[in-house]
Amino acid sequence: MTCGDILEKLEIDMPLSLAMDWDNPGLLIGDPDGKVKKAVIALDATTEAVNLAIREKADLILTHHPVIFSPLKKVVNGDIVGKRIIRMVEHHISCIAMHTNYDVAPGCMADIAAGMLGITGVPLEETGEISSQKIGIGKTGNLPQEMTLEELTRMVKKQFGLPFVTVFGKNVIRNGIRRISVCPGSGRGMYHLARKQGSDVLITGDISHHEGLDAAEDGIAVIDAGHYGLEHIFINDMEKRIAGMTEGIETVKLAVSFPEEVM
Repeated sequence: MTCGDILEKLEIDMPLSLAMDWDNPGLLIGDPDGKVKKAVIALDATTEAVNLAIREKADLILTHHPVIFSPLKKVVNGDIVGKRIIRMVEHHISCIAMHTNYDVAPGCMADIAAGMLGITGVPLEETGEISSQKIGIGKTGNLPQEMTLEELTRMVKKQFGLPFVTVFGKNVIRNGIRRISVCPGSGRGMYHLARKQGSDVLITGDISHHEGLDAAEDGIAVIDAGHYGLEHIFINDMEKRIAGMTEGIETVKLAVSFPEEVM
């Protein structure tokens, strides 16, 4: 199977046309006709991921975040991204990214994260529609039963395998929590949308100290799980998708290393 074949199959469930205008998913490095027998699956095409692909003699790195995001004026060894690209080309390793098209596609990032928290509902930020189904970034819905903020925090840590999270607005939750919003990755500025949709809590990442304080003052608590804290579900899901759509392709996962809690 070729890189082009894999991308074509991935696009059945997560078309590149669903991606945000500012995004850059798809086949970013390599030959569409290049054969793939082994693939490394990771959140980013980091130096660690490239080294793993070289050691494993992989033909493809499949990531969530694009290795080429902003326009490049040069590709040289003196630049971190340039060095990664050069090494991939030297070792005939292609790179495919499934980013915001994966975030919004039905059954992908938003739906998986929501399902792990026991909710269904509407997109936190609507971006489009597929077969009369609204799609978008994140999800807002009602929990099966009321929970305290402490109970919800414990569930988030358990479901996503997190050593710790940061919580803003502990004092704003005076009753049981029923409605929540979840936004895997960066949720900067999203608490306004969650608040409008009646959520008591926003679960996301990359919330600054000041934004966390602002959200609490606006009446909504925030559980900050870190940027990768929720998004790492991409790796296991994509491994299953590759196994289900292809034959004879071996996959190697690059696990995310979370920071250790400082005591």
